[in-house]
Amino acid sequence: METMARILVATGIFLLIMGGIMWLFSRVGGGFHLPGDIHYQRGNFTLYFPIATCIIISIILTMVLNLWRR
Repeated sequence: METMARILVATGIFLLIMGGIMWLFSRVGGGFHLPGDIHYQRGNFTLYFPIATCIIISIILTMVLNLWRR
């Protein structure tokens, strides 16, 4: 039970930090777009699907979690 509590606390802290970073990027007008991200805009409709960004984040998180588990 103690291990699960530590994992939940670590996940909460990670989400808090990532949320703060994303909030700061949106306030500055930043954000990042990689070449593989799909951005479609027509009239009132805008679709942004960050495929390349999701893949990069997934690879980084996989490496970090694999290092953490060892």
